[in-house]
Amino acid sequence: MDLVVAVLLTVVLGVFVWWVLLQLRSCPEPPCISGWIPWLGAAFQFGRAPLKFIEQARLKYGPVFTVYLLGKRYTFVTEEEGLQAFCTSKDADFEQAVQQSVQHAVSVPEEIFYKNRRRLYIMLKGKLSASNLHELFGSLCHEFQNYIKGLDPEGTKDLRDLVRHIMFPSVANILFGKDIFLTTGENIKEFEEHFRNYDDDFEYATQLPEYFMKKWSKSKRWLLKRFEKVVFHAQKTNSPDGSYKTIYQHVLDTLQGKHYGPHYGLLFFWASQANAVPVAFWTLAFILSCPSFYKNVMKELESLYGKSAKEIVRVSEDDLKHLPFIKWCILETLRLRAPGAIVKKVMNPIKVQNFVIPAGDLLVMSPYWCHRNPQYFPEPNVFKPDRWKETNLEKNTFLEGFMAFGGGAHQCPGRWFAIMEIHILVVLFLSKYECSLLDPLPKESPLHLVGTQQPEGPCRIRYKLRT
Repeated sequence: MDLVVAVLLTVVLGVFVWWVLLQLRSCPEPPCISGWIPWLGAAFQFGRAPLKFIEQARLKYGPVFTVYLLGKRYTFVTEEEGLQAFCTSKDADFEQAVQQSVQHAVSVPEEIFYKNRRRLYIMLKGKLSASNLHELFGSLCHEFQNYIKGLDPEGTKDLRDLVRHIMFPSVANILFGKDIFLTTGENIKEFEEHFRNYDDDFEYATQLPEYFMKKWSKSKRWLLKRFEKVVFHAQKTNSPDGSYKTIYQHVLDTLQGKHYGPHYGLLFFWASQANAVPVAFWTLAFILSCPSFYKNVMKELESLYGKSAKEIVRVSEDDLKHLPFIKWCILETLRLRAPGAIVKKVMNPIKVQNFVIPAGDLLVMSPYWCHRNPQYFPEPNVFKPDRWKETNLEKNTFLEGFMAFGGGAHQCPGRWFAIMEIHILVVLFLSKYECSLLDPLPKESPLHLVGTQQPEGPCRIRYKLRT
């Protein structure tokens, strides 16, 4: 009897597998834009303006399409069924998709990357969770206040440079330790210059051989040398008794392959700043570009802190709960300036609509275009902070269709810290200075897919101490 049951189960399983394979074979692969140059594929057309290319391809080929670039197949999914597969399918792997990019970006070899990826993600997700941010809140406020206080009583400055000047040293002191590698004006200026070179070409450097990226490679080596000193200081001051540790000390404690500490330090700093700085810039730019938004923000601030900024503003965690409009502005900025692409690797064929996406393809979801779906976001190209009224901010919920931090099991572990730091910066800066834009609100650059879009043109600000 047992033999008969085993044979029947084998037959049933065989029929099922045959049926699945038959279904997959009957489905075509998505339409492919392959270009006409071997290996390069559609790289030239795509590289001119990736965000525009994605939208034009979607309109021409439909919600699922493949683009052949630099020897790789990128299959884009732009509607609900494909997005669901991207977020939940066990056959789409994030680690496999990003390993080579990390190796190019910070010279972490494949073996070390796979040993540490999940361990570090779990640790950071816990340390930077919404419930643990109170441990960093007071120190971050203090750091921001110090660098805002160091500004002139009035002046004119590029808004991106102004935000970077405040955020870089403040966040570095919180995550890595006080005054380790950003200690003087010249030191900060040199670090900012190299980091800007590194960040500006990060996307291209993760895909191309390093000898094509001379300027980027030089700044990368300089930054890694700097982070060697950071590792030395972090290890020297790391307390064995479990008392206060910086987040970076927790990174080093978790790391397997300790000699890669500088490499992970650079990667950690890039992850903490590459998106937070431009999102803070765009949030302030959107607020200042519209008198009614600016008025609403100032009304919230004055209700808590009054009209004068002669005294240092003391911000508490509870204060932020009473400043919802500012948080709506941050979330709306994240919606409009979300990353152009988030990638996973297809490990086994995935069926989406009437197509089969083959193993080996890179599955791509574009939060930038997802956030322009009028089904979820009416008037999708308009900056409308009030649309976030529907969310429960105390429970950290987002609107349906919001994908700025990814989806599924690999959402950004630092998302709550990023929102908090931008919230604090906007509160402290606008409560202390009267501000106005000297340039029209710039358009976002269509050139980059990784991370928040940068402005295409200048965006100068005039600021003056409130009296």
